[in-house]
Amino acid sequence: MQTALLEERHLRVGLSKAWSDRFEQGLNPVIERFNASIGFDINLLQEDLDGSIAHARMLGKCGVITAEEASQIESGLEIIRSEAAEGTFKVSVADEDVHFAVERRLIALLGPLGKKLHTGRSRNDQVGTDMRLWLRRRVDKFDAELERFQLALLQQAEAHLFTLIPGYTHLQRAQPLSLAHHLLAYVEMIQRDRDRFLDVRARINICPLGAAALAGTSVPIDRRYTAKILGFDDIYSNSLDAVSDRDFAVEFAAASSLVMSHLSRLSEEVILWASEEFAFVRLTDRCATGSSLMPQKKNPDVPELVRGKTGRVFGHLQALLTMIKGLPLAYNKDFQEDKEALFDIAHTLHVSLEAMSILIEEGLEFCPDRLFSAVSSDFSNATDVADYLVRKGVPFREAYQIVGRVVKSCLKEGILLRDLSIDQWQDVHPSIDEELFERLEPKQVVASRMSEGGTAFERVEEQLRYWRKRFGSRKE
Repeated sequence: MQTALLEERHLRVGLSKAWSDRFEQGLNPVIERFNASIGFDINLLQEDLDGSIAHARMLGKCGVITAEEASQIESGLEIIRSEAAEGTFKVSVADEDVHFAVERRLIALLGPLGKKLHTGRSRNDQVGTDMRLWLRRRVDKFDAELERFQLALLQQAEAHLFTLIPGYTHLQRAQPLSLAHHLLAYVEMIQRDRDRFLDVRARINICPLGAAALAGTSVPIDRRYTAKILGFDDIYSNSLDAVSDRDFAVEFAAASSLVMSHLSRLSEEVILWASEEFAFVRLTDRCATGSSLMPQKKNPDVPELVRGKTGRVFGHLQALLTMIKGLPLAYNKDFQEDKEALFDIAHTLHVSLEAMSILIEEGLEFCPDRLFSAVSSDFSNATDVADYLVRKGVPFREAYQIVGRVVKSCLKEGILLRDLSIDQWQDVHPSIDEELFERLEPKQVVASRMSEGGTAFERVEEQLRYWRKRFGSRKE
């Protein structure tokens, strides 16, 4: 037992102190810590084991090692996987990265046979493969998480088809909307996010393994066989590009940034809606916190945190773009900086989506009466008067100016359009009759927006049916 421990210690030191016999001295301890990525790329352990098993099988298939050797290596790698699950797989700064940690342990388990695993590959193509496998799994999980968020929005929309909410431009009252229509706008945004991730996944799912350090290898390997085992759609056709491409990482960060921007937009609205000034929603106790000083307070911490976390994802995107902008071909150590950024993006996106889904599912109670009062006490029906005059044969720009003068007069008198008598309206234009008063009602204003994609209840119901069917078919 003591001999085995000494051998493993020797292997650990040997791998970190000198990568080949060209080196006579070990790293300065400070530089060793600075250089090491094991503290964060241990997150890639499962992907590294998957890639190594596929590589070993390929080496066995191609006769580079025997089938028996490939089998023994695979068994050794699975032992490491089990040790990791049990918490007995130990690493340290001396391992430098997850790849050396696995190789060190494999050699300790198998002896000289473990040293054959790295034949025909480099850490350059190895880490690229690991990152793609890791991101591919995250993208697949995000699709399910994004769908959950859509379903939460859809459920709220179905409950509020006939609930009205003021629509805004420039944060000024514009026209009333169906609340369902407003919520479905976010369902559309998130669908674009899902489509973007699906598109990014296609470029993530290209295998660099076998490109070796930068130029390929003279070892007779079968790159397509390895790619097939790992579930990749294709392989990189240029070895330089294979090891130096981080476009997929930037695309993932960009797609994630757009998701966070959408979550942040809704967060901002919820924060406003929950204020006393708006009072469009009440926060439930399940998703709000209080003040340590002011007992009456109920704070919208979830949307505030999501809004705040958006900046860190944006920052990682900028960092990744800066990382790649001036790098010569092929691999450079700068690429080590992609991992912490991607890990944090994925974590931030996951917790934000989960929290926002819960917020929409059980953290908000809309206030229909307050919302109706809001759309009934402004001039957001002014455009409908202009449209009414257009139907009476008045050119739109003339109708627009007429209504503008009426609004100006009402503001001076402190009244609304509905408060004008029929005689006053006919003084405005003789073609106006009693029908106008019906058209000024908020629900009629909404119902009249029948253009495709509009907020009319009939159109919104069409969209609700569309999304119900779409999600229903996905669940079958």
